[in-house]
Amino acid sequence: MSKSTFKILFYVRKNQVNKDGKVNIMIRVSVNGEVSQFSSKLDIELKFWDVKLCKATGNSMQARRLNNLLEDIRTSLKNHYREIEVHEAYVTAEKIRNAFLGYDVKLHTLLELFQSHNEDARKLIGISKTEATLAKYDRTCRRLEEFMSAKYKISDIALKEINHKFITDFEAYLHGVSKCSDNTPAKFIQIFRMIIIVAKNNGLIFKDPFANYKIRFKRVDRGYLTDQEMQIIVEKKFVSKRLEQVRDIFIFSCFTGLAYIDVKHLTTNNICMSFDGKPWIMTHRQKTDTPVNVPLLNIPLSILKKYEGKLPDGQLLPVLSNQKLNSYLKEIGDLCGINKNITFHIARHTFATTTTLSKGVPIETVSKMLGHTNIQTTQIYARITNEKISQDMQLLSGKLNDIEQVILKKLS
Repeated sequence: MSKSTFKILFYVRKNQVNKDGKVNIMIRVSVNGEVSQFSSKLDIELKFWDVKLCKATGNSMQARRLNNLLEDIRTSLKNHYREIEVHEAYVTAEKIRNAFLGYDVKLHTLLELFQSHNEDARKLIGISKTEATLAKYDRTCRRLEEFMSAKYKISDIALKEINHKFITDFEAYLHGVSKCSDNTPAKFIQIFRMIIIVAKNNGLIFKDPFANYKIRFKRVDRGYLTDQEMQIIVEKKFVSKRLEQVRDIFIFSCFTGLAYIDVKHLTTNNICMSFDGKPWIMTHRQKTDTPVNVPLLNIPLSILKKYEGKLPDGQLLPVLSNQKLNSYLKEIGDLCGINKNITFHIARHTFATTTTLSKGVPIETVSKMLGHTNIQTTQIYARITNEKISQDMQLLSGKLNDIEQVILKKLS
């Protein structure tokens, strides 16, 4: 991946004279000390060969023609060198020889495979892929392209040349140059690894460069709102109707656990009377296509009634773009004096932590309502708040009353 030393030399085999009394002109290509020698398919009488200048002597038409052919060969070899240098991790004399002689097999490259994979994924949007998923794929592909250009001055790399160092260099680039924070580099590398698995499964490579590499995610303390903070937001009088609407949608998610995209696509068809005679939200998570069934509590139900019949196409809530929604939520946080980075996804964390788990709802139930396929995912959201510890210990204290009396009597 570093700059190579590249030399071309023409010479003749003096001891191998053919039946026409001529010797074969050979080509010696060297890259970083590695040498490859092969025939130019040209020949010359030994007396007309200039050993020092490595070309035919004289100014005859035949000499000029031969020297022009040698220069064409030199130019062609240089072009192959540059092509390999741009598209592959490193240049070898053997690669240049094979390319010149036409033996070069088309190499499968990382970005070529990645872009093909993304095109296939684009065709599956609305079937098994989402726009958000495709955006992550495209972003990772661009990051890899930027990395290779910045670090190695290449536009692509052969899949078989990706090694452990390439991966660690990419990770260092994401942390250092791209200034990615928290677990973003791990997510990029996770998608990169997926492409390597595709290459391996399709027989494009045989060794897994990720074999001795472990993708590490840091445990991040995901934010959430307390009951008191939610109450402040609900009771705040907003001059702007837009802020009021954003507040309503955010609180709705705090009491249903729905992700942004699922709230956005919520329609009247998703509200059903369930077996208990009460209204439930019945939908599928767009991210994973897993079913989500959530009983409607009084607060989200009242929010739905507030906007009932006011929106087109059966839409239940006036949901803006995620970017605008998060921008307004930051403004709401400032107006309410809440010193937290409030984003829409915090509503989902609040549902898991404050609305359900801290009130004693079993984690299995919460996991089901959040649409998680693995309860370990729910445990990331789960926190044991001080209020919950206090409640649990008070309950325990009541159960220990008899034994406490005995022990305290003995100790007094």
